[in-house]
Parts: sequence; structure tokens; C-alpha cells
Amino acid sequence: MDNDAMNASTAIAAYKPETEARVTRLWVAATDVMRSQSIWLTIGVMIILTLLIGWLDYITGFEVTMFIFYGIPIFLSVWWAGNRMGLLIALLSGVVWWLANMNTNPYETQIGFAWALFNRQVYLWLVVFAVTALRNKQESDAARIQMLEERRQLEKDIVSVSEHEQQRIGQDLHDGICQQLAAISCAARVLAEELQAQGFQSANDASLIEGSLSQVVMEARNLARGIFPVHVDRSGLAAALKDLGKIMSRLTGIPIVVNDCVDVPLDAPEVSMNLYRIAQEAMANAVKHSSATEIRVTMKIEEEMLELRVEDNGKGMPPTSGTRSDGMGLRTMHYRAQALQAVLAIEQLSLGGTLVSCRVQMKDLKQLKLLNDHEEN
Repeated sequence: MDNDAMNASTAIAAYKPETEARVTRLWVAATDVMRSQSIWLTIGVMIILTLLIGWLDYITGFEVTMFIFYGIPIFLSVWWAGNRMGLLIALLSGVVWWLANMNTNPYETQIGFAWALFNRQVYLWLVVFAVTALRNKQESDAARIQMLEERRQLEKDIVSVSEHEQQRIGQDLHDGICQQLAAISCAARVLAEELQAQGFQSANDASLIEGSLSQVVMEARNLARGIFPVHVDRSGLAAALKDLGKIMSRLTGIPIVVNDCVDVPLDAPEVSMNLYRIAQEAMANAVKHSSATEIRVTMKIEEEMLELRVEDNGKGMPPTSGTRSDGMGLRTMHYRAQALQAVLAIEQLSLGGTLVSCRVQMKDLKQLKLLNDHEEN
């Protein structure tokens, strides 16, 4: 019996939000339809509804009053056609109430009945003003939500364009400049061999040029891999972070230790890319601003919580840093964290240095994957 009651309670709890959502959809659809119609149609419908309530008020007498129901056509009039329409229906409701109760009211004088009408008319006008305020707030909230959605879409487009541009630059750098430098390096090697075969002392200079070009090609390829990490996919985020650490260590000379990075089962490539870019920006900030001698990167999962940490032993963040208005890099990091429904924190450590952490529930990442799949379909 207890199990049956529990199952019934669960069914009711699941049914209630679905019912509320269905009613909300019907109300929004009805509002859209009525607001798109001619105002005279709304006036006609509200007059008929008011007269119907007046007829019910007339046949029930003064003891069983229908006065409260006059608020229905007033509410609908304001909500669908504006406050002027509501004031008109409120005035009509007062007249209809007067006529419906003219012969059954208990007042001994007409002055008492007129005073009762005045009180009810004031109440009806207050209903108009209250519904007008409610409609204005609803429209204001709808406009604010639309603005936030447009802003979110704009931020998403900006990050998307930036991502595609980085990928294009990385691809062009790898396929264009790197290939040309590699060709020049080969030509320099051939030249060095020919000069050495002919006994010219300048062969050593050509060998040095060839070695320098080879080093430049390697650095350019590493830079292209950092800009466009082609293997950041479902299970390659940990490997990509390790490669990024090696590349940035080689380019900057600062040891970047990437350890304890677990392979996270992420089905959405954009999730992996956002986490990768957050780590990349945090490393770049540590290299540029912290004067750090070591940077550590970790990524782990504990209790269904994914946490990415980038920690340095530098001089820490300036007092004004850590806000979204400091720079494009920090703002982009915050946006990427919001896109993942993650919490991004930038903290100054007590012993010096800065910790950038990004924490997100795995269930949120799964929901984000389903949402992205739904938008694509």
C-alpha cells in the first residue's frame, strides 16, 4: 500500500509540471492569436462575455453575486488589447452590474446603491491598473530575455568565429608557411652538400642556415598544433593538454607540467575544445603576466565533478584582475565556462601564484551534448 501511494505521488509530481507547461503553451498561443486579430473582434467577444456574466448575476439575485467574475473580461481585455480597452470593459461591467441588481439590491435609497456602484467601479479600475502593470512587467521581462538570448547568441558567434579563425590560421600555418620553410630547408641542405663536395668553406654557413630553418619549421609546426589541435575530440583532451604543455614549454622556456589528466569521455567536440581553450588561455596568462618558473596543469573527476586546474608559482594576479572587464582573454574564458555551465574561478594563492580552476558537473556536460544534438537536428 505504501509503494502504491509512493508511485501515485511520483506520478502526480511528474504530471504537474507537464500540465503546467501545456497550459502555459495554450495561454501563450491564445494571446498571440488574439493580439494579432482586429481590436473590434476582441471588443465584441469581451462585451458578449460581460453581458453573459450580467445575465447570470441577474438570475442569481443579489445574495449570490457574480461581481467577482466581471474581472475576467477586464483581465482579458487589458492583456489582449491594452488598458484603454480594459477601462471601457470596466465601465461596461459597472453598468451591467447596476442593471442586473437594480431590482434585487437591499439598499433602501438610491444613494446607497449608487455609492455601492462607485465602490465596485473603483475596484474594477484597480483591476485594470493591476493587470496593466502585470502586462508591462511581462513584456519587459520578455524583452530582457530576448536581449539576453541575443547577447548569448552574439557571444557564441564571436567565440565561434574566433575558433574558426584560429583553426584557419593554424591550418594555413601548417600547410603553407611550414611547407615553404621545409622546402627552403631542403634547398639549403642540398646547397650545403654541393658546396661541401666542391670544397668551399661556405658549406658550413649553408649547414648552419639549414639547421636554423629546421628549427624554425619545428617551432612553426608546434605553434600550428597549439592553435589548431586537431586531436581534441571525444577522448583526446588529456593528450592534447599534454602536447600543449610540451609545445608551450619549448616555445617559452618555462616548465609546464601536465599530470593527473584523466581521459574524460566527452562526446561533444565543442566541450573538449572549450576546456582546451580555457587551459590554453590560463597558461598564456601565466607565461605573460606572472613571471612564473613553473606551471602545473591537472584534470580529474571526483564525485561526477570534472575539474580543470592551471596553477603557477608566479607573483599572482594584479589587484584589479579576475573581473570580466579586464581583457578579451578573461572574458572569453568566462564565456566558455558559461557555455559549459561550469564555474570558473581565478584565485591568488597564499604562498604566491595564481590558480585558475574550471569545475563542471558531468551530468551538465551530458545535458549540453543532448541540447547541441537537438539544435543540430
